[in-house]
Amino acid sequence: MTIEPNLDRCRALIAEPLGVAAERWKAGHPGGRAVAAYPVWAPAEVIHAAGMLPLALLGGGTSVELTHADARFQSFVCSVAKSSLELGFQGLVRGVDGFVFSNICDVARNLASIYKRNFPETFVAYLHLPQNSTSPAVAGYAASELRRLAEAFAEAFGLRVTEPALAKSIDTYNALRARLRALYALRIEEPQKLSTVELYVVLRAATLVPPEESLAWLDALLAELPDRTARRQDRVRVVVEGAFCEQPPLGLLEVLEEAGSYVVEDDLMLGWRWFITDVAGDGDPFERLGTAYVNQAVPSSTRHESRAHRAEGLIEKVRRSRADAVVFTPAKFCEPALFDYVLMRQGLDRAGIPHMLVEFEEKMWTFERTRNELETFVESMLFD
Repeated sequence: MTIEPNLDRCRALIAEPLGVAAERWKAGHPGGRAVAAYPVWAPAEVIHAAGMLPLALLGGGTSVELTHADARFQSFVCSVAKSSLELGFQGLVRGVDGFVFSNICDVARNLASIYKRNFPETFVAYLHLPQNSTSPAVAGYAASELRRLAEAFAEAFGLRVTEPALAKSIDTYNALRARLRALYALRIEEPQKLSTVELYVVLRAATLVPPEESLAWLDALLAELPDRTARRQDRVRVVVEGAFCEQPPLGLLEVLEEAGSYVVEDDLMLGWRWFITDVAGDGDPFERLGTAYVNQAVPSSTRHESRAHRAEGLIEKVRRSRADAVVFTPAKFCEPALFDYVLMRQGLDRAGIPHMLVEFEEKMWTFERTRNELETFVESMLFD
């Protein structure tokens, strides 16, 4: 079986600096370009259709000490913004030719201009993603923003995004997301065969290589995981919510499972799983992507949808995954997540679904207090 070798390769990929992933790909593609996108959602299809390598810019995690970025931000800014900028100061994104930011929050809105000011030679694009899903003009507006991004690539790198190339990239990423949905479905049915740490490692590694490459190991995992031997244990099934942007340290995910839970749904790496179904339709691929962004997207704290929609979306996720409880995991100082927490908590209370809150920072390294809180929460449900 190739499960363990594939997982080991994914672990090795995510342990490397982002610039290493870019340089490795460019070594086999002379003259190639790599563009990284800040969470949450990024149009990887547009980057891919230009012949470039799409990458996920997810901060420095536990491996980067802040020595420069702190002076460029207020003290009450989330970790992922600071460490993403720090990657540039420490040369850890050398080989990445450009970055795409969007208006997911005020911090991300400012980060684009701060990045450009500190690294003026670097290509920086800013997407004004639609926030109001109710306007009849919103899909067309989203498509126009994607066209503007494609034009920026042409101007900066001389790489055009043609409609046939974008249509092909949409098909490729449809296939990638279909495999990821299948892995998530397998975890819901048999969580003992695929831990959340393993699934997260695979998902994050898929954002560091061309999609055609990750499809191979995803197919291998899907073929072999049903035969993986693992004994089901008496655990609480939980949904992890609130980590859509800044990613929690692996240690926190390990503690969550070691405390006696099966994580059966989550919003980790949400941007690379943004569409709940394939991007459908014929015709202009920019219009297809714009329509999908509006109509086929998962509920997210980064979109100003109705107050009820956020709670309803979470409750639907709980029901669909047959979860017993929700563990909120917002990053510290993450305003979208913390604002939504109030609304979602109220919805869960009305529905009688147990929940708890665990805030995190990407550089957390000790989890004993969190472990005690999680164990108490799990035991209260198992032995109530």
